[in-house]
Amino acid sequence: MSANKPPNHEHIDHDMVKMEVNFDDIPGEWLGYVMDLLFESGANDVYYTPIYMKKNRPGTLLQLLCSKDRVDKMKDILFRETTTLGVRYYPLTVHRLERTFEKVSTEWGEVTVKRGTHDGQNVQWAPEFEECRQIAEKHGIPLKRVYEQVWAALGR
Repeated sequence: MSANKPPNHEHIDHDMVKMEVNFDDIPGEWLGYVMDLLFESGANDVYYTPIYMKKNRPGTLLQLLCSKDRVDKMKDILFRETTTLGVRYYPLTVHRLERTFEKVSTEWGEVTVKRGTHDGQNVQWAPEFEECRQIAEKHGIPLKRVYEQVWAALGR
């Protein structure tokens, strides 16, 4: 099983790592490029937060989540592709919900919905964004209208 494709049953994952670096000297254009490389190399999540660093310099905090077996690959990308001189990382535990997928019918076609289940109860529903976006673009309708119809089909 791939490190970034967890099993669909509810479980606790103890083999995760949170990695982070601060930048105050990296061109903004590089950040999206680095994010893509990290995801392509197996990061489970990558995100940026604006921060203030020493001497009140504006900066960026890059944080990512990955499995322990991906840490060396992530470090290689961060050192090779960014201006950082150091990477912090911490062990992390993640509680993942059971995931199931179903198709929901709308007047414009079917949309896949991911359900998250905890203790046998559905607690999360997430329409697949790309499918909703494609429907909205194809039919020239607002994205939120597609989502509203998916929610209605789910009885939400």
